[in-house]
Amino acid sequence: MTTPAYPLDRTAYLLVDPYNDFLSEGGKVYPLIKPTADQVNLLDNLRTLDKTVRSLGLQVAIVPHRRWEKGDYDTWSHPSPTQSKIQHMHHFARGEWGGDWHPDFAPQPGDIVAREHWGSSGFANTDLDFRLKQQGITHVIIVGLLANTCIEATARYAVELGYHVTLVRDATAAFGPEFMHAAHELNGPTFAHSIVTTAELVSRLHNASQSH
Repeated sequence: MTTPAYPLDRTAYLLVDPYNDFLSEGGKVYPLIKPTADQVNLLDNLRTLDKTVRSLGLQVAIVPHRRWEKGDYDTWSHPSPTQSKIQHMHHFARGEWGGDWHPDFAPQPGDIVAREHWGSSGFANTDLDFRLKQQGITHVIIVGLLANTCIEATARYAVELGYHVTLVRDATAAFGPEFMHAAHELNGPTFAHSIVTTAELVSRLHNASQSH
C-alpha cells in the first residue's frame, strides 16, 4: 500500500452511520461494539478526526443507513441477514432517539448528507458518488460503523468507482476482535490503498496542508 500525499481539496471524509444506537450509551447496538470501541478508543479518535478534517477544510460526508420504519423489508424477497436483524431489533428507528445523530457527529453546514443506504454500501442506490464527484473528490477516508460490514462494503464500492480509499483501523469498531482483524488484516489490504491509525492520518493530513 502506498503512502498518499492527500490533495486536501479533493479528499472527502466519509462518516458512516453516526447514530446514537451505535455510538451512545443506551443505544441498541452500542453494547455489542463497546468492547472493541473501547479497545481502539473509537469515540475520542472520531472526535479528533472530526476536528482535524474540519480545520483543514476537507469535505465531510455523512453516510447514513436507512432509518427503520414499520413495514420495512416485510415484502422483500431477499433481505440480507443484516436487514433481517434490523427489522427484528428496530435499529436506527426514524423518529426515535436511537435513530438520531450522536450529538458530537451531527451534520454541519456544508456537509454532504447522502441518501440513506438500504444495504451495507453507502454508494449503492444513493447519491453519494454523484455528490462527491460534483465536488471533484478523488480520495475518500472512510470511518464509522461497522468495520466488516458497512465500512468494508462502502470502501470496496468506492474502489470500483475509481476513488483512492483510506481505512482508519482505530476509527471504527465491530462485534469482536476477529471481525476487526478480518477487516484490516485480511480483507482491507485487498482493496484499500491505505490502512492507517488516527495518529498516522492526522500527521499525513497536516503534512499535506503544509506542502500546499
